[in-house]
Amino acid sequence: MKVCLLCIEVFAWGKFGGFGSATRTIARELSNRGLDVCVVVPRRQDQKEVEVLDNFTVYGYPRHNPFFAAKFFKECNADIYHSEEPSFATYLAMNSMPDRKHVITFQDTRVLTDWLTELLHPSRNKIHVLLNFLYEDNPIVRGCVKRADTVCAAADLLISKAQKKYNLYSAPRFLPNPVHVPEVVQKSPIPTVCFIGRWDRVKRPELFLQLAEKMPDVNFIAIGSAQDKEIDAGIRDKYKHIPNLEMTGFIDQFRSNRLKEILSKSWIMTNTSAKEAFPVSFEEAAAHRCAIVSTIDPDGFVSRFGKVAEGEDYVAAIRYLLKGDRWKTCGMRGHEFIKEHFSIETIIPKHIKIYESLLKAS
Repeated sequence: MKVCLLCIEVFAWGKFGGFGSATRTIARELSNRGLDVCVVVPRRQDQKEVEVLDNFTVYGYPRHNPFFAAKFFKECNADIYHSEEPSFATYLAMNSMPDRKHVITFQDTRVLTDWLTELLHPSRNKIHVLLNFLYEDNPIVRGCVKRADTVCAAADLLISKAQKKYNLYSAPRFLPNPVHVPEVVQKSPIPTVCFIGRWDRVKRPELFLQLAEKMPDVNFIAIGSAQDKEIDAGIRDKYKHIPNLEMTGFIDQFRSNRLKEILSKSWIMTNTSAKEAFPVSFEEAAAHRCAIVSTIDPDGFVSRFGKVAEGEDYVAAIRYLLKGDRWKTCGMRGHEFIKEHFSIETIIPKHIKIYESLLKAS
């Protein structure tokens, strides 16, 4: 069986986000189980037209000429074309290979209010947000969703949201992103709180960095970097004087164990983003027995396995979890939940089962 994954990124060549991390993990694990896998994404930085990443092939089309992707969809000659969030590339794949099976997983279904939030907190600039809107959320893409052979959602909250947005007759099936779940972690003897994410406006990393000065008895570790080097340097210079704050910079989790080591020793993972769907970082942190603090509570995940920061009072939420080792109880419950519902060993076979059932029905 040959599978082609479509996404806006693949966590490489300077583009590092949750979509890309999930897509790369899925591609790697499917390949490890004997499937022939390729990935088609917009080409980034020094990425060549055709690359081998881990143990699968990556095709990169020019970002300003997505029509070029049609050539790669034909070259892949896959049995299954699986879009990790629908986009114009989904349309090109369906038109290029109409006799193949097409699957869509909703990763971050955006309605108008979500796009407005993106405009208020753009990662680069507002023009970039508008271009993304045109590429991912136009009438052609909406039509493709209804043409798909199967539609899935990476979180419960996206099931009803996508069904309503795309006016689907039946609800998407639940197909979360897979994560590695370690059996053993080694927590720090000192209270430790971490942050994982791009240092872009919508993620609001400075809200996390400010916590270190307010809570000198707690160690804070900020993982990530800004896409704009000047902004990144300015943030680091502003907070470098805080002794209980470590700013690691970007960590490539596919080439280093550093992220796992930090999650293993952290007690709490804090998310300060203005907007999220169901971030992969929630899954990764809970898998490592970290309690979660966030103002955003997708699927009630933070309420169950951490503490919601009401009124953006992150200090109060963290203090609540530290008292009486509540963080430890939340972290253990989160670990068990992720192990049962989100582990690689659970989710990758679900992908394969969906693909096999579609091909048998042909």
